[in-house]
Amino acid sequence: MVESSDPGNFTLNNFLYFIMIKGLPDPQKDFSNWYMQVVTRAGLADYGPVKGTMVIKPYGFQLWENIKNIFDHMIKESGHTNAYFPLLIPKSFLAKEAEHVEGFAKECAVVTHTRLKADKQKGIIVDPESRLEEEVIIRPTSETVIWSMYKKWIQSYRDLPILINQWANVVRWEMRTRLFLRTTEFLWQEGHTAHATEEEAQKETLDILELYRQLTEDYLAIPVFTGLKTESEKFAGADRTYCIEAMMGDKRALQAGTSHNLGQNFAKAFSVKFQTEDNKEEFVWATSWGISTRLVGAVILAHGDNKGLRIPPRIAPIQLVIIPIVKKQDQISNIKEYLEPITKGLEKTEVRYHIDWTDSSPGFKFNEWEMKGVPLRLEVGPRDILEGTTVLVRRDTGEKISYSKETVIDNIPILLHDLQQQLYDQALTFRNDNTHTANSYDEFKQIITKGGFVRCGWDGLQKTETVIKDETKATIRCIPFDEQPKDLICVYSGNPAKHEVIFAKAY
Repeated sequence: MVESSDPGNFTLNNFLYFIMIKGLPDPQKDFSNWYMQVVTRAGLADYGPVKGTMVIKPYGFQLWENIKNIFDHMIKESGHTNAYFPLLIPKSFLAKEAEHVEGFAKECAVVTHTRLKADKQKGIIVDPESRLEEEVIIRPTSETVIWSMYKKWIQSYRDLPILINQWANVVRWEMRTRLFLRTTEFLWQEGHTAHATEEEAQKETLDILELYRQLTEDYLAIPVFTGLKTESEKFAGADRTYCIEAMMGDKRALQAGTSHNLGQNFAKAFSVKFQTEDNKEEFVWATSWGISTRLVGAVILAHGDNKGLRIPPRIAPIQLVIIPIVKKQDQISNIKEYLEPITKGLEKTEVRYHIDWTDSSPGFKFNEWEMKGVPLRLEVGPRDILEGTTVLVRRDTGEKISYSKETVIDNIPILLHDLQQQLYDQALTFRNDNTHTANSYDEFKQIITKGGFVRCGWDGLQKTETVIKDETKATIRCIPFDEQPKDLICVYSGNPAKHEVIFAKAY
């Protein structure tokens, strides 16, 4: 590409990139393509060399790290500690919990050999003499390996509770993949706790669900419904699964986090018992819970627009980008001098900022940082220096606001706070406007076809749930905690409703 020494010139490279950005698909017409192009053009991720794998690029990883660090602090404040367990699990471990292995069997990656060797005709081959006596599974989740260790660690009530979390990668061999939303390998946290009583385990399950709600609503600015999964939708091996469900920009549901009461299922499978205070022997009660890099996808899908990302300030890798408006090289030193007290003030506020001193044109920079979803943009040029002003531009609304050099620092945190709230309010309004009630199956199907959530009565029968899923592709996302089934009838069968549920098509 032809580069220019004049930062004000719109180079060929800039022009091509400008065209690329302006060519984003309309999310109202092609949401799926829009999503994939935002992910790649914003520099969040790319596909890896193995089908379905994902390379998380630095900007995307910073976003994930911010989410990770927030939740890591939350769970440590609540008494949990981090540990790490092996990636490889003996196949026999999975076989110990029948429901669990059935739920994951089709997604498991299996290691059968330990080495490769050179072959003169075929090049590199698997050494047939290195076959393992017992195959090992690359973890799809870690319940089995962790409970094999808990058996060693737990003998008495004094050893309980165990409140452990790990940040790790897992592999699930998905048939259909999409960056961040569903990939063969992904990053996540998985908590695994052990308790002396059923009541303690249930409290842990719901306490974690509440932390997930706080993380998603207070930091990601995405409103969620909280509730119970049906028997057919619960985690394999759990007694009960609870979830947070969010609405994305295409009116589909996204399961943003799950918390499972495992009862005594894994304790019984691995014979994990403890001696109670009154010298009785009892199986341990357990929970597990997790969120993943799927949350990055949720942020894109919930807040993005036709310019790209809109990242909530509390999780944004860069909260403020400073764009010097430079037309001539000799203006750079004046702008740097003008910005110095502003940047020193920003450092005191702990605002995460970046100054774009690249030689691209201002228009190019505006488009690039809008694509990346940076919440605020500060523009400073020769005219601003003469007038003692700056210009702040909001990513969410595009509003331009002029502040004096002396007052801009105090206003940036205020604007960031307002922008965070506005993104949440917009997402909440969108969800509420697209959450409907249905009193008949015909009405239900009409709503599902158009997209959105449907709150309605359900008779509690799995066959009803299955028929609706088969005919409409909609699933019960949860039985919400605020359900009001009284006087409701099942939207399909017409029988008295056992529950009020939320249906939607989902990712």
